[in-house]
Amino acid sequence: MTDEPKARLTYRDAGLDLDLYEQSLAGMAPLLKRTHTPRVLDGFGGFASLFSLDYNSRLFAKNYRHPVLVTCTDGVGSKLKVAGLMNKHDTVGIDLVAMSVNDCLCTGGEPLLFLDYLAMPRDDPALTRALIAGISDGCMEAECSLVGGETAILPDFYQPGDYDMAGFCVGVVEREHIINGRAIQTGDVVLGLASTGLHSNGYSLVRKAVFEHAGLKISNFIPELGQTVGEALLAPTRIYVRAVKHILQHYPVKKRVVRGLAHITGGGLVDNIPRILPPGRRVFVRRGSWEVPPVFPWLQKLGNIEQQEMDRVFNGGIGFVMIVGPYFAESIQRQLCEERVKTFAIGEVRDGEPGVEFL
Repeated sequence: MTDEPKARLTYRDAGLDLDLYEQSLAGMAPLLKRTHTPRVLDGFGGFASLFSLDYNSRLFAKNYRHPVLVTCTDGVGSKLKVAGLMNKHDTVGIDLVAMSVNDCLCTGGEPLLFLDYLAMPRDDPALTRALIAGISDGCMEAECSLVGGETAILPDFYQPGDYDMAGFCVGVVEREHIINGRAIQTGDVVLGLASTGLHSNGYSLVRKAVFEHAGLKISNFIPELGQTVGEALLAPTRIYVRAVKHILQHYPVKKRVVRGLAHITGGGLVDNIPRILPPGRRVFVRRGSWEVPPVFPWLQKLGNIEQQEMDRVFNGGIGFVMIVGPYFAESIQRQLCEERVKTFAIGEVRDGEPGVEFL
């Protein structure tokens, strides 16, 4: 009696199709290349990416004296579940870029390049292209180059329809231009730059309140929001790079006009502003001093969420904070508004233990 010959296994039998993978790569290339400048040296497709800190041309030369690299990484979180319910995947890439480049800004740094990591249960060229299109759009807005990334096909880790993404930003700042909050003084003005809504934080609570507690569907139209549930929840995170870079270029750091920068993510104003405060400085924030997007009171009412919890979980309508010298506050506020970022004087710095107190 002879044994039956065993079937010959292929990678496709294990859930990975190399032909589809090649299709995905081919679809990525133009989306990456549109973000490249002459400082990207190697195009797309190698084992690593090369980026020149200085480019041999007067137009592009940065003439760094003491460059310090700035590195950031983040993800999108469970907002991806909303994208799945909407079957709309071309905006969460903007969120991915925003979460890292806005962090880079907090040092006074300039985002230079971005890489992504995508993980999904099977090769899906259309989905991959949509995700990369959003990342490419975000990089164009952030004026940084999308130089590469990685796509992992993990059929045993993810259920059909699920995926995850992470992003990595590298920036640069002159050592003497680093903004770290140490220059913050009593009497400084706290400027709040408007958010576009929820950004990419707190979505575990959002989904519980909206879908479980209130029983709403993604397609339900909400009159007080003027849009559907899905449209409100999927609004991309604002990227503040151009507006903040313009201010930093206008007011050299050596003059210490801009004393501190904070990206308002999970933890809200309460937890993020103290990260940049020196000892003996406390921020007092005046409620009602800025326009709160309607998605926040709607969500608060929907989930019967206490104000203290709202303050700790969400940005409340302020996505980025600049702490500036009082003499320049109105001028900076006007310039930011000219950059189409609504900005409000939301508080001031006083003596006290580092923290945030609402008035």
